[in-house]
Amino acid sequence: MQLKRRAFLVSLCLSPALLTHAQSSVRRADVIIYGGTSAAVMAAVQVKKMGKTVLVVSPDKHLGGLSSGGLGFTDTGNKEVIGGLSRQFYQRLYQHYQQDSAWKWQKREAYGNKGQGTPAIDGNARTMWIFEPHAAEQIFEDLIREHSITVYREEWLDRSAKGLTKKGGAIQSFRTLSGQVYEGKRFIDATYEGDLMATAGVKYHVGREANRVYGETWNGVQPNVFQHGHYFKAKVSPYKVPGDPKSGLLPEIAAEGPGQKGEGDSKIQAYCFRMCMSNHPDNRVPFPKPEGYDPARYELLGRVFDSGWRETFQKFDPIPNRKTDTNNHGPFSSDYIGKNYDYPEATYERRRQIIQDHQQYQQGLLYFMANDPRVPEDVRQEMSQWGLAKDEFTDNNHWPHQIYVREARRMLGEYVMKEADALGETTVPNPIGMGSYSLDAHNAQRYVTPEGYVQNEGDIGVHPKQPYSIAYGSILPKEKECSNLLVPVCVSSSHIAYGSIRMEPVFMILGESAATAAVLSIDKNISPQRLPYGELKEVLLKNGQRLTL
Repeated sequence: MQLKRRAFLVSLCLSPALLTHAQSSVRRADVIIYGGTSAAVMAAVQVKKMGKTVLVVSPDKHLGGLSSGGLGFTDTGNKEVIGGLSRQFYQRLYQHYQQDSAWKWQKREAYGNKGQGTPAIDGNARTMWIFEPHAAEQIFEDLIREHSITVYREEWLDRSAKGLTKKGGAIQSFRTLSGQVYEGKRFIDATYEGDLMATAGVKYHVGREANRVYGETWNGVQPNVFQHGHYFKAKVSPYKVPGDPKSGLLPEIAAEGPGQKGEGDSKIQAYCFRMCMSNHPDNRVPFPKPEGYDPARYELLGRVFDSGWRETFQKFDPIPNRKTDTNNHGPFSSDYIGKNYDYPEATYERRRQIIQDHQQYQQGLLYFMANDPRVPEDVRQEMSQWGLAKDEFTDNNHWPHQIYVREARRMLGEYVMKEADALGETTVPNPIGMGSYSLDAHNAQRYVTPEGYVQNEGDIGVHPKQPYSIAYGSILPKEKECSNLLVPVCVSSSHIAYGSIRMEPVFMILGESAATAAVLSIDKNISPQRLPYGELKEVLLKNGQRLTL
């Protein structure tokens, strides 16, 4: 199982003796990319297309991050602003689903073609925006093979002080836990966590800034702001004995209050696994009962059902072949609220514990809804028609291999993308791509109100008035901190602006742009920070990137 493999890798981190005796060797390339996300793959493809050597050093076994990890109901916003290699990825998915062989569990004409605001299949643009995890992963692997890109998998950055060598403010090389050294002219951190960025000494932020920091409205603590349906609409008691504070709090509720509106904190929006479910009898695996399962931890959901809530299946978003991309929905769902605060900066061992805890919580939730008499019979009956998709994540007991890291570290770079930028209200300098999705943050905490009821906080959804440009400076550290690193995922952004930027199509766009800048800066023998923007813009536009309206 993938988690067991992760545990073994973590053991390397905890064993200095193994590090001491590891055989150290050096692998070199013009550009070294750390990460296995969709951004990492697109960056690598672009480097090769521009004639430079590249190595992908991936802590992950599977490439594509969330794009191949269950997030198939793509968060796109305005699809017209998705260009370059990112658009080509969705065009390849279209080509895949044009084949009759791609429709194994469902006839093509039976697929509802539902997307986010527009059809899943856009025949005019020859793009497919909704897809199965294994189809996406195959395309990432095809891209790697077609461009003869070397990928070193399950190679974990040594995050200790000895794991990275800098000279004159530039990274010379970094080492992985296996003892392997990677040396390059430019480096790209394409991880969700920003580990290379942090190890290189680049400044960053974790958590929510106070609104006053950047003159924002929707950042910081937002109690009693309910812009989606992910809150307690009915009055539900948080106590083990309803109405009795002396009985203690139910599981999954914090004891402290939410804080003051608009103030900053170190809390981050909740993580979950995006679930690929199937209701086809021949491709369905019953939800497993996890080790240590305790139905009492889901009593709060039982009380939500008691209040008459019946939105359980509203985010069972259909993807091809009678499968779903099932996401969090409602006041108590797959988002494991408040249990990820230390993840961004945690050790590998601690991250493994957090991931396991999330998996146990979410598997227990699914088992509870399908089997426990505390759940209304109509919900149980419908839930029992679903299971894990048998033909997905086959080496991980059909469970997604990537937890949804919605937000971790965010760089404090040359330019900070802010709320007004992501709302399309400003003209940002030196654009390298575009975004258009709503400023979307999930709940960050669950607490007890002064009236003695349970409530969630942090769920925000504000729509831009138009698509917006993303500044080149947002993927660049300050030159004095690091002069040869680009960061297309943990970009320089406020918490609430990141709520829109953090979409997979955008990560692919920024990965390509980061690679383009890296290669051009090598050719001119200058830092990426000093690269003339006009030269970068010319190449980006030539390659089909959309930069402005």
